[in-house]
Amino acid sequence: MTGRGVPQHMKKAFLQLHAAIFLAGFTGILGRLITLNEGLLVWYRMLFSALGLFVLLKVSGKEIRFPEKGKLALLGVGGIVALHWTFFYGSIKYANVSIALVCFSAVGFFTALIDPLLTKRRVQPVELFLGLMVMLGIYLIFHFDEQYQAGIVWGVISSLLAALFTILNKKLIQQHGTDTVTLFEMGGGWLVLTLLLPIYLYRFPTDHIVPSWSDFFWLLFLSLLCTVLAFRLSLDALRKISPFTVNLSYNLEPVYGIILAFIVYQENKYLGWGFYTGFAIILGTVLLQSWRVWRKHA
Repeated sequence: MTGRGVPQHMKKAFLQLHAAIFLAGFTGILGRLITLNEGLLVWYRMLFSALGLFVLLKVSGKEIRFPEKGKLALLGVGGIVALHWTFFYGSIKYANVSIALVCFSAVGFFTALIDPLLTKRRVQPVELFLGLMVMLGIYLIFHFDEQYQAGIVWGVISSLLAALFTILNKKLIQQHGTDTVTLFEMGGGWLVLTLLLPIYLYRFPTDHIVPSWSDFFWLLFLSLLCTVLAFRLSLDALRKISPFTVNLSYNLEPVYGIILAFIVYQENKYLGWGFYTGFAIILGTVLLQSWRVWRKHA
């Protein structure tokens, strides 16, 4: 403790978490900006992220440790990350950036349900209530903005997968460290997508599979800053903060992403009152949970 108030390590963890969330806020508009379909977009993203982190570790002189145990777990969670991103970008393609980001907010609800099952801890009624409030916000958008329903379904599936990999990562980073987890999960996700891509492209054909120069530049930006850096910051924060709080705090990602979508794509012209009502409920829930956690450590 540094005098009264929040411990220094908690302050650092919250700063790391919200820096990661701010970087993640750019992923939505980049997902719309890049012209590749969602499967190829994620395939390139994970490839560039794995290569970028590998080079970074080599240049900085850090030892790359290949774990003796847990390789399959790391690769498997990487596959879940890959599927999460694929559904997330699919939500953007079928709806828009704002809808996809708001649907991501359901991650808190799924975490409140799944975390007790996997970690054997007791269900927290407050967490479940806050998660249900987020689901209410999403329902209002789903009910009153019917043209976005397909995108909302993809977005909710994406949030379920995000909750799962965050819970599983809590244990993995304690065993292997941030760099190892990030590198193996990016590589594992790329490998899973490589195996699934022929089937995926058969089901969802596209007119081009090689990125343009513009797409290539934005893929690098997405991979190195919004993925490698953001992923490592959030994993470092996860050492000190619970998976539920990390996931619920990530619901601030829609705030940054939606503001950017309004500025860049003027999406505010196409959203009805159901969206704004639901979004207000979700934002209030996030702020309430952040206040609860901060007060607990004060």
